[in-house]
Amino acid sequence: MIHETIEDFTAALPPLRAVAGLDFGEKTVGVAVSDTFLSIATPLETIRRKKFGQDAVALAAITEARSIAGLVLGLPRNMDGSEGPRCQSTRAFARNLSHLPAFADMPITFWDERLSTVAAERALLEADTSRRRRAEVIDHVAAGYILQGALDRLRHIREVS
Repeated sequence: MIHETIEDFTAALPPLRAVAGLDFGEKTVGVAVSDTFLSIATPLETIRRKKFGQDAVALAAITEARSIAGLVLGLPRNMDGSEGPRCQSTRAFARNLSHLPAFADMPITFWDERLSTVAAERALLEADTSRRRRAEVIDHVAAGYILQGALDRLRHIREVS
């Protein structure tokens, strides 16, 4: 089920289950996962995109193996906050996932990913990561930034409630 607000997503999550963050791109899907306390995001892997069915099978394998309870997809808004074709593509991907049995009951939401790749690139440069290695890991490191932003917001929502 797709939730447009992080508050609705938070209310739909079962307790003590991890969530995954996705950096959905044209060629890859970066994947990060949280701990069961929803406090720390860890970059996991990058899936090379093929066809939707194959991509969904790869994601379903990760969500099953790690007992993932929800998905946070990075929403690539324009710098002025508007939504363009990349946002439409991300929303369509989420809709298509939500119709599959493996994801039908799983809460899905979006998180503004503006500048997440820039932050990931900066962190990798500061860690003196080689250009080749940066190209290999940038997408799942960006997914980690996306997921950590959402986790920080989740924590704030839970503290206020």
